[in-house]
Amino acid sequence: MGQDTNLYNNSKAARYVTQGALIAALYVALTLVFAPISFGAMQVRIAEALTILPLFTPAAIPGLFVGCLIANIMGGAVIWDVIFGSLATLIGAVVGYFLRKNRWLVPIPAVVSNSVIVPLVLKYAYGMDMPIYLLVIYIAAGEIAGCYLLGELLAAALLKRGVKF
Repeated sequence: MGQDTNLYNNSKAARYVTQGALIAALYVALTLVFAPISFGAMQVRIAEALTILPLFTPAAIPGLFVGCLIANIMGGAVIWDVIFGSLATLIGAVVGYFLRKNRWLVPIPAVVSNSVIVPLVLKYAYGMDMPIYLLVIYIAAGEIAGCYLLGELLAAALLKRGVKF
């Protein structure tokens, strides 16, 4: 019985790591493929659609964080953006996971955390000469498009197909 339990636990851990790695890789790929609209004051990160994935699996939490971290590094972001932009994604993923009982609430933390943190990074780390309130509006609009519009399309497609992570 002990060996069966270890095999099950090892299989479960491997599945978790694999899911997280796949989510991270997809986040990086989507961010870099759509790089012209993934960075800057007016951005719509297509990869933010993946912030719906904590609805399906806890592996999305490290996957989204690591994916954002790598995408920001590879996209040439300054260190403050790498750190705080990735932390905004981590906060959104963790809180979104706790709200997974209601699929419509899952994207809210990602929208809010990015709309609060990223404008500050743009203003102070990049020196963007725009009022903070305008940066908040731009980032919030992009997050709503990525997390809600695209994220809900993704969730609907996964739910329709009965995808289980």
